[in-house]
Amino acid sequence: MMTLRLMRFGAKGKPAYRIAVMDSRKPRQSKAKEIIGSYDPCTEPPEVRIDLAKAKFWLDRGAKPSATVKSLLAKLKTS
Repeated sequence: MMTLRLMRFGAKGKPAYRIAVMDSRKPRQSKAKEIIGSYDPCTEPPEVRIDLAKAKFWLDRGAKPSATVKSLLAKLKTS
């Protein structure tokens, strides 16, 4: 089963995340099927970049977004 979830990268105390399509049984830092965006919570306002076409592609194929990715997608669709 595929999930859309965050992969952490960046320096200690300065997190940044990639939004990745991964097998739900794999650990967070394992190899992703595809990177579809990024999220940087340290900027003001937090920077979110998601390729909505790729996100829709994976969601249509049954990938489930994590709670955080779901809220980020909702924020992008409303703005």
